[in-house]
Amino acid sequence: MTSFTPAFTPAELGRRIGSGLLSFPVTHFTADLSFDESAYREHIARLAGYEVGGLFAAGGTGEFFSLTPDEVERVVAAAVQTAPEGTPILAPAGYGTRTAVELAAAAERAGADGILLFPPYLTEAGQQGLAEHVEAVCRATSLGVVVYSRANAVYTADTLARLADSCPNLVGYKDGVGDIDAMTRIYTRLGERLTYIGGLPTAETFALPYLELGVTTYSSAIFNFLPELALEFYGAVRDRRHDTVVKLLRDFVLPYTAIRNRQPGYAVSIVKAGMTATGHGAGPVRPPLSDLTAGEHDELAALIGGLA
Repeated sequence: MTSFTPAFTPAELGRRIGSGLLSFPVTHFTADLSFDESAYREHIARLAGYEVGGLFAAGGTGEFFSLTPDEVERVVAAAVQTAPEGTPILAPAGYGTRTAVELAAAAERAGADGILLFPPYLTEAGQQGLAEHVEAVCRATSLGVVVYSRANAVYTADTLARLADSCPNLVGYKDGVGDIDAMTRIYTRLGERLTYIGGLPTAETFALPYLELGVTTYSSAIFNFLPELALEFYGAVRDRRHDTVVKLLRDFVLPYTAIRNRQPGYAVSIVKAGMTATGHGAGPVRPPLSDLTAGEHDELAALIGGLA
């Protein structure tokens, strides 16, 4: 572990990210699919102008899976250098355990405030192996760590309780599964020890029921291109204004998810399409993802235009 001193202690980071809406900024690419740093910095500056609990640089919506380790560090550094002081920036770590440890070190070099630990690449593993994976990353960094439970890394309540005991800097649990029974067991077991984050592809659809299970925040991809709507939705959820939540679901979120569900990977592609539709183009997605068709772009633009 380095002597790096983060801006937030792990406990402070946990409280901060649980206090407001979170988002995963897209990563901007040029036509030849190289990182467009100047456009990305403009985007970070725009998003950080709103009150948020934190931004996850180079995350899932930021196409972490398509970035090289050097690119990840460059993207994170650009976000850290651009966002105003006091806006937490979390960096990604993932793939195999040794690579995840190296990415955690890169996050510290870049000045990040925390780490989102993605599932290990490809391979399936039991709870013992997953716990050792998380413990290795937590030991390797002074930053607060959020684990992302999804795909081949679904953590049980027992495993999370073990990790909460062995890893003081484990501060958050991001749920990408949507299993209400499992979420109930986790929150009942760990209570306020962790910050709980909704992390499904369009987290707004689960936001209101999950609030009752201790999930005080979620990551909004929609915030990239409709930040005011995303914040309105978040506020309505936190205030339990059911009529407003249902209206926004009916008028935008559910039709939006209908487009998103047409192709695997569209959870990212539709966000970049939304950026284009609102005059903030972020370039294409990198393979293996594919962009929306021209007709789908028009359909999304009409949906956004109907909000005016």
